[in-house]
Amino acid sequence: MLQRIRVAALALVLGVSGAVALGTPAASAAPTPTITRVALSPAAPIVVFDSDVSVTFTFTTTNATTAALKLNGDTVNVTSTAVAGGLKWTGTKSFGAGAAGKWNYAATAKGDGGEVTQTGSFDVVKALTTKIADFDASPDLVAKGDTIRVAGRLLADGKGYDGQTVSITFRERGSDNYREVTKVTTGRGGWFGARVEANATGWWRAEFAATGTARASVSDADRVDVRRAALGSRIARFDAAPEPVDKGDTLSFSGALRVEDRGGLAGQRVSIFFKADGSRRWEYVTSDVTGRHGRFSASAQAVTSGWWRAEYRGARGINGSVSEADWVKVNQPAPQPPAEEKADTRLIKFNAYPEPVKRGKYLKFKGLLQIDDEGSWEGYSGKVALFFKPVGSKKWQLVRTTWSGDSGRLSTKAKAWKSGHWKFVFSGDDDTYGDSSRTDYVRVKR
Repeated sequence: MLQRIRVAALALVLGVSGAVALGTPAASAAPTPTITRVALSPAAPIVVFDSDVSVTFTFTTTNATTAALKLNGDTVNVTSTAVAGGLKWTGTKSFGAGAAGKWNYAATAKGDGGEVTQTGSFDVVKALTTKIADFDASPDLVAKGDTIRVAGRLLADGKGYDGQTVSITFRERGSDNYREVTKVTTGRGGWFGARVEANATGWWRAEFAATGTARASVSDADRVDVRRAALGSRIARFDAAPEPVDKGDTLSFSGALRVEDRGGLAGQRVSIFFKADGSRRWEYVTSDVTGRHGRFSASAQAVTSGWWRAEYRGARGINGSVSEADWVKVNQPAPQPPAEEKADTRLIKFNAYPEPVKRGKYLKFKGLLQIDDEGSWEGYSGKVALFFKPVGSKKWQLVRTTWSGDSGRLSTKAKAWKSGHWKFVFSGDDDTYGDSSRTDYVRVKR
């Protein structure tokens, strides 16, 4: 009995020992794959110009044996190369203008530990078509060294293109090449402008260089003529005589028009102006054309004490000038019975046309001179002067005189050389006071 118990116990021990020896440890789980974000080269957005754009897609995986890439659900072939810690996968696809729009991608990595997917999107766009509109360089005629303004508008697909760099270029007359003068940045609505110095006759234009998203464009060219700096003039030895003079007597005016490097200048009109004591207004009285050595002379009736001076409005290549003023005392006769009061006049409906006008072409002027006939405005016949003030000048220049008909209607013409303001002036007569019309601005273009 004891012997059987020992044998059984031994068998039990041997049985337990065998189970332990034969047992195997539990299998460890496989690591989960990882995948990086998909990189695009070139980077998004993908801009398509005239030819298709080939885009490379890359991503890296670890713990993966296979990978796949889909674009909008379609499979793109990918190949792998070993990198530190995993595999780098690469695929390519070409995009044309017809592929414009939003694209979605899905990159998947598979391994023994499972499957992971990385998704995202990118845009394919067509390159912007640009245009430089409304380019202008003005004024069209300047003296050497003067400043001109160049301006225009950059459009992209018909809309203002803000924040872009535009080059202002210039081609001198006789040259075939444009050179860059300055750069500007477009503002709101794509508008741009700059001031540049004009030193030679030639053509100005604006250029926009192609960028990664937009095509290049060039504006139309605008010509600016540069003349040499105008010569200076002066009126020498101006004199109004006699001094003093009785009211109603004749005053004589004399002087000489001089131009630097030329001496006396013949064939030029010099105007005589008067400003009565207590007045701020210079009024045109008469004029004369210079003769040999630039001398001129004129006469007028003395009415009241005041200042006299001569004015030369200038000519092409010659600046205008004003003489020193000469004061003349006019002795008034003994008081007379009050004279009949003069009637008021008015110059209305003044118009200078056409607008704008080409340089050297005729401008036409019309207006209406009327007199106040006891509260009713009627047409009036009188001598009316046409005056002009160029842009940038503070001085009005006499151009010509004309007469209105009995109906008061005025009509005349004159050639236009510069942009500026025009007006009619009626100095009045024995029966009427004078008046000035409104001013009318006319731009002169090449």
